Amino acid sequence: MTAFSALILAGARGPDDPVAASEGLPAKALVPVAGVPMLARVIAAVRAAGAGRVAVAASDPAVAALAQELGCELVSAAHGPSESAARGFALLGAPMLLTTADHALLQPAWVADFRAAVSRDADVSVLLARRDVVEAAVPETQRTWLRFADGQWSGCNLFHFATPRAAAAFALWQAVERDRKRPWRIVWRLGPRLLLRYALGRLSLTEAMATLGERAGLRVEAVPSPHGLAAVDVDKPADLVLARRIAGRLGPA
Repeated sequence: MTAFSALILAGARGPDDPVAASEGLPAKALVPVAGVPMLARVIAAVRAAGAGRVAVAASDPAVAALAQELGCELVSAAHGPSESAARGFALLGAPMLLTTADHALLQPAWVADFRAAVSRDADVSVLLARRDVVEAAVPETQRTWLRFADGQWSGCNLFHFATPRAAAAFALWQAVERDRKRPWRIVWRLGPRLLLRYALGRLSLTEAMATLGERAGLRVEAVPSPHGLAAVDVDKPADLVLARRIAGRLGPA
């Protein structure tokens, strides 16, 4: 495998973040899981997976200070994750792995397996896990499922930008970002024929991702994860309770 860099999105929502507020901290990235701030756990995981350069997109001063203390480069976080990712890609270039600071359970093996599974001709690869795989690993988790002909899927907060052409993906991501809780709006961008196939339950995730990529002049693929826990992140206090319970059996960050 080629050398790669990693960008960790760690922008803070301030007092509106329920996880940070529940812990009395200024940013979710600082919340400890198994005694270690989530950001530090993610940095350790991507480094153990082989990332040469690691950058953190941060807005809170305490998060930025922690990132620098751990030897990471800094990117000024934008209003939304897609724009922060674009800034990070401009700094790090391809190939770049992207993840988030609230991916508190991230394991180096998940990153390694993801990178080993990406297609050689893909510009952008997105890791997703099927519902049956997720629920087998952690049945109590509550997810937003993307429903396609080849199953129900959840994002895993892991993206691989393999080529310089991948820079074109960020405008597309901004559009998808706005509609991530309304999958039919995402599919609408594929045109009426594929929207009808989606409505009839005949559109596969593979076909949808490939067509979205073509609209941006890119080869975009979905990579299925064999690791159901890869779909677990920390969006709300209940997720934090779950992550802390699971972290103990995964070992140190």
